[in-house]
Amino acid sequence: MTTATGGTISAALPTANMKVDGDRLWNSLMEMAKIGPGIAGGNNRQALTDEDGQGRRLFQSWAEDAGMVMSVDQMGNMFFRHEGTEPSLDPVYIGSHLDTQPTGGKYDGVLGVLAGLEVIRAIRDMGIRTRRPIVVTNWTNEEGTRFAPAMLASGVFAGVIDQDFAYGRKDAKGASFGDELTRIGWRGDEKPGDRKIHAMFEYHIEQGPILEAEGREIGVVTHGQGLRWIECTVTGKGQHTGSTPMRMRRNAGRGLAQLTELAHEIAMKHQPDAVGAIGHIDVYPNSRNIIAEKVVFTVDFRSHLLPVLLDMAQEFLHRAPDICAALGCEFDSQIVGQFDPPAFDPTLVGTVRRAAERLGYSHMDIVSGAGHDACWVNKVAPTVMIMCPCVDGLSHNEAEEISPEWAAAGADVLLHAVLETAEVVA
Repeated sequence: MTTATGGTISAALPTANMKVDGDRLWNSLMEMAKIGPGIAGGNNRQALTDEDGQGRRLFQSWAEDAGMVMSVDQMGNMFFRHEGTEPSLDPVYIGSHLDTQPTGGKYDGVLGVLAGLEVIRAIRDMGIRTRRPIVVTNWTNEEGTRFAPAMLASGVFAGVIDQDFAYGRKDAKGASFGDELTRIGWRGDEKPGDRKIHAMFEYHIEQGPILEAEGREIGVVTHGQGLRWIECTVTGKGQHTGSTPMRMRRNAGRGLAQLTELAHEIAMKHQPDAVGAIGHIDVYPNSRNIIAEKVVFTVDFRSHLLPVLLDMAQEFLHRAPDICAALGCEFDSQIVGQFDPPAFDPTLVGTVRRAAERLGYSHMDIVSGAGHDACWVNKVAPTVMIMCPCVDGLSHNEAEEISPEWAAAGADVLLHAVLETAEVVA
């Protein structure tokens, strides 16, 4: 077989009858979902909350029951090691995240972490040995909801985000990432990035409608989308809505409306290779009878093609000031999140394809429309992603749903791809 680094070794390949326990995986997902329940059937387990701490402790107990040994780094990233027959070899990693959106689903991120745990449980059940160690990882603050930007801890691990910057990030109530990490008891001693990775696999729900629409069970992720988050501030003048003549208004709300259309227009010009929208919005003073004085919002542009991504951001930043000036408003902006589109490791992509074919699962190549920890880790190690469908493509929503069969199919592919890469001892 061929390794992620291109070398050739002699090892036994996994066989089609090697599968995870799908019922056990599903039960683990349902048990984890009891921690930080949402108000409409999903989860609210935001990073470094008490609920995040509880979820971490449950995961720790399961992983240690499966014979793994835990390490925690200074960003709170959790690493559980299953030993190989040659401990000096660089390990194969499986990782995703346990934190959720405020109104998140039960599967986004957590599926990849618990499927990694299930891979180790299945290996132990079947008495399989691998040359390389296998490490299951929970990356801290992937969502970036409470502490922006997203993928914060994996970014520090990969050396693309400064650790002091990360520690200083504050939530809406002024609590800092560093203080909250210490408060919930998950600030470790290990320096982030101070470990070797032979290859990393991340298993995730698609968060889009393509796999379900195409009737495919497995998405083989070849690329991720890059993104630019542009935080914009439009400043007008707060005045009485009833007594201010229309021609004398400096309405920041109109700036928001026209820039929303601008973002849509720019993304549409680059179809099918790009998307764009305005998500987070704060309006000041947000009173019914006061014309909006200031609006702060974030434009989210994404593409798997770097030139397209750069063109979209450049066009928006070039045209937005003139649009606002015509309304008597001021425009200011800053980039608050960015990463370039990653291309995942071709050898690992081939390993995932072979695993799906060996197991008889329908599959297709796909580009990830969302950012993931694998996108940062890809900068320091060979990385790939596996995806399963989700109903109606719905995610970042409490109604997010997958089937037990989809979850198990992707976990089976993960098991086979990891075993091939970690090199089964014949």
